[in-house]
Amino acid sequence: MKSLRMGALAVLTVSVVALSMTGASAHDPNTAEGQAAARAFLADHLPADRHAVLGQAAGVPCVNGKADIYPCKNVDLLSVLPLSAMGGGNGNDIWGWTDPSSGKEYAVVGRTNGTAFVDVSTPTAPKFLGNLPSNGGSSTWRDMKVYKDHAFIVADFITGHGMQVFDLTRLRTITTPQTFTADALYKEFGPAHNIAINEETGYAYAIGSNTCSGGPHMVDIRTPKSPKNAGCVSQDGYTHDNQCVVYRGPDATYRGREICFNSNEDTLTIVDVTDKARPVQISRKAYSGAQYSHQGWLTEDQRYFLLDDELDESRGTDKRTKTYIWDLASLANPVHTGVYNSPATAIDHNQYIKGKYSYQANYQAGLRILDVSGVASAQLTEAGFFDIYPAANEAKFNGAWSNYPYFASGIVLVNGIEQGLVVVKPNLGAVEPPPGGKFENTADVQIPDRGAAVTSSVSVSGVPGKAPAALKVNVDIKHPYRGDLVIDLVAPDGTSFRLKGSSSDSGDNVLTTYEVNASAEDAAGSWQLKVQDVASADVGYIDAWSLQF
Repeated sequence: MKSLRMGALAVLTVSVVALSMTGASAHDPNTAEGQAAARAFLADHLPADRHAVLGQAAGVPCVNGKADIYPCKNVDLLSVLPLSAMGGGNGNDIWGWTDPSSGKEYAVVGRTNGTAFVDVSTPTAPKFLGNLPSNGGSSTWRDMKVYKDHAFIVADFITGHGMQVFDLTRLRTITTPQTFTADALYKEFGPAHNIAINEETGYAYAIGSNTCSGGPHMVDIRTPKSPKNAGCVSQDGYTHDNQCVVYRGPDATYRGREICFNSNEDTLTIVDVTDKARPVQISRKAYSGAQYSHQGWLTEDQRYFLLDDELDESRGTDKRTKTYIWDLASLANPVHTGVYNSPATAIDHNQYIKGKYSYQANYQAGLRILDVSGVASAQLTEAGFFDIYPAANEAKFNGAWSNYPYFASGIVLVNGIEQGLVVVKPNLGAVEPPPGGKFENTADVQIPDRGAAVTSSVSVSGVPGKAPAALKVNVDIKHPYRGDLVIDLVAPDGTSFRLKGSSSDSGDNVLTTYEVNASAEDAAGSWQLKVQDVASADVGYIDAWSLQF
């Protein structure tokens, strides 16, 4: 135990030294309050039960509220890979990568002393492939995202860390664990707290760095191994986390523009970054109860934003985990419409939305899955959970740091500060078919090679009110290289829902059912399937498509 505590104290020492050397950073160390918050956070990472023994059973279903030693609801345990088995240190952020050539799924696991790469294609037996050491020391805060088969990695409180770039295709041939080196290193900032990537535009946003007043430092990563500085978003100062998208939501003024939704310590700040040389702040909104605006995510229709505040539970008298709900009908005037109070008492940290569910990593309460179907009326419900820290549920910094829910297999990765990689599988039950009928168009529409987008229309009538929150879009497209295709559903009022982006997927045809939250749209009217081939060499056609209400 003594050696473990000394290791943690070493992290604390490195972080405090870096704190005195860097500019804007994780908890705004330019201020006395920020420095105190950082010291308190690090000190709280050394509780007596920090290195408790873990349950490491594999393939255990959630039965009667338990899977092995872990409390659960509608989420099964697949495996636990402890930190000691993948390079040591303490866990922090996590992301995932799917190899487009094989479909194999990999975890990119952040740790205080580096980044681990784990093959999770057999989720009950994850395989550690190797470690990319940290560039210049250890850090409690490490973050990573993936674009074009490359991982982009930043760390806070390390003066010269920069952004590591790692080619994930190197993992294809690994049979024994390796110590890797980065393929490229971007050095135009040192520490950074987080990184966001808009995969559609090919820009990364390093957040909370020692540049840009702590605001988003924009990087062109369209050529992944040759990242280039693209500018700063500094008007509102320090940004803790953000999500940047090509906007297709309800506010027609900004459709088609690249918009960043920034969690800026005490506000939700929305910025138009289409012109990287001249970013424009659209709005900056505070909210009642704000203590530390930490992170948030858009619903898939981009109408709502769910925000987590990292310190409202620990500083407030009500310790229940809170999720703040924003209506973004107008980006210039976002409206805070309500708060969801979890039945668990814990600090919320990172959440990501997939379909009708928000997957939240809430420290001691573990993975919490919320059904967001009722978000229009500010009503969220808990659909499932998996508590990776069964020792307690308190507003303290232990347990689940982050999660990754986007694999096609349906598995979810959770990275625990003490636990390491926990692989689970939600079992949320079959979705009830929405009321109403099926509306179909079976007329062929040719898709030109690398040409303009084409559309096919379906006229919906006899369905009163709004479309469902789980509108099914059945698509049958014949094409020899489906990765070339970008597919959108366009509502009668022009609102666009991205169904599929372009990729390196070389498979043929698109024969699948997508599900979109169209609850803000009138059901009746002319809906369109919009398809564009964005690469050369292949042609195809829309064979048929339908809407199921």
